[in-house]
Amino acid sequence: MSPDKPLAPLRALPRVSLMGAPSLVHRLDRFEKAIDSRGPIFIKRDDSIPFGFGGNKVRKLELVMAAAVGEDALTVITCGGIQSNHCRATAAAAARLGLDCDLVLSGARPAILTGNTRLDEMFGARLHFVPDRADRAPAMAALEKERRAEGRRPFVIPLGASTPLGAAGLALGVSEMLDAGHQPDVIVHASSSGGTQGGLLAGVVLTGLKTRVIGISADERAAPLGALVEDIERGLLHLAGSDAAPRKAEVDDSFVGEGYGIPTEASREAQTLLARSEGIVVDHTYTAKALAGLIALVRSGSLADTTSVLFWHTGGQVGVLA
Repeated sequence: MSPDKPLAPLRALPRVSLMGAPSLVHRLDRFEKAIDSRGPIFIKRDDSIPFGFGGNKVRKLELVMAAAVGEDALTVITCGGIQSNHCRATAAAAARLGLDCDLVLSGARPAILTGNTRLDEMFGARLHFVPDRADRAPAMAALEKERRAEGRRPFVIPLGASTPLGAAGLALGVSEMLDAGHQPDVIVHASSSGGTQGGLLAGVVLTGLKTRVIGISADERAAPLGALVEDIERGLLHLAGSDAAPRKAEVDDSFVGEGYGIPTEASREAQTLLARSEGIVVDHTYTAKALAGLIALVRSGSLADTTSVLFWHTGGQVGVLA
């Protein structure tokens, strides 16, 4: 059976066009030398997706925003941190589709909007600031009620668009990777709300790959994040009509440091090494910590000399300018 056949139900899902061409995969020759890697290291450049400053969230939003359009929504509501890449991409997608957008952001409103929040406002989103992460869900529920009373037909998108439907965008990304001729032994990426890793895991299961998918946590502990990833993976396999057994999530939470968005010594080193060897930028909140995890894997000698590693760059470089 063709490895693409199990993905057919996902390809048939309604999508809005945001991605453009597939994101590039290329080898990081100079970075390999900088960290003394014995095996080849490649990068999947979701940071270079052109729409709305890119990132992996665009993959998810192609499907999730199609669902919003299908329900005749006039407003989308979602949440995240102040420098949320997901919120910025959602605001851009709403602008493209002519929808209103409400963003619930945890933290005090900055005196000056920078980075992603500046773009949120530029894309026309309404910004609502709440004290803490725990306050986001109640604030979204209140906004949903308010917009419904106004006749604005709201559509609520969970944190990170991390649902089985959103994760389908990453499963299809695995097929895109294979179409480009890449079949790595290991994929390393940043993991936070679970959708990216759940989608990648479902993608490798559906295409019959043996590839390890290692999520480097940006904030959550390994056990609860792993359980969330596996729940999304199961939902996605069901969405694809597959009875395949879900793969256990491999989550590493040892690079979180002092918390979400706070740089570590390892993330600073990773950011500098990639920038100075390849001219590619990673942000401290997500991708620098994931890259630090990749570097640690290489330096520990836990990978065989012939192991091929793919770093899935999920974007977020806008945060560097915040």
